[in-house]
Amino acid sequence: MVSRKQIQFSTFIAAPVSTVFRTMIEPGSYRQWAAAFMEGSTFEGTWQAGERIRFVGPEGDGMLSEIAANRPDEFISIRHLGFVTKGVEDTTSDAARAWAGACENYSFAAVPGGTQLTVDQDVVAEFEGYLSEAWPKALAKLKALSESQ
Repeated sequence: MVSRKQIQFSTFIAAPVSTVFRTMIEPGSYRQWAAAFMEGSTFEGTWQAGERIRFVGPEGDGMLSEIAANRPDEFISIRHLGFVTKGVEDTTSDAARAWAGACENYSFAAVPGGTQLTVDQDVVAEFEGYLSEAWPKALAKLKALSESQ
């Protein structure tokens, strides 16, 4: 069994919670801020609780997940189920099974002057460095997009 740990990132955004929440999940703005992880990133599916969603790059590679919770303007929890490789879902390989169950949680809190957005993500050691570099860039872009609305 591969061990996971949780990493956390937080940022203040000078925009209402509803704006930040909407900007995070709308397809056009999602592609802009998620480019910090992979240029051309998008999602296939919906953000409805209980629904499967695929987070993929232009070659069809990425993550297969489900929306574990979606409380608008408050909280989103993504539970990862496996990987997608060239459009094919993988939930049975050793790597997919090691990743399955990892969560990515977004908490939105109204604070004076805007929103405090906190991201808590389960991570395996091999991805910690990559995510620790990419998340601050992604949140800076989400902040800029939200504050320009």
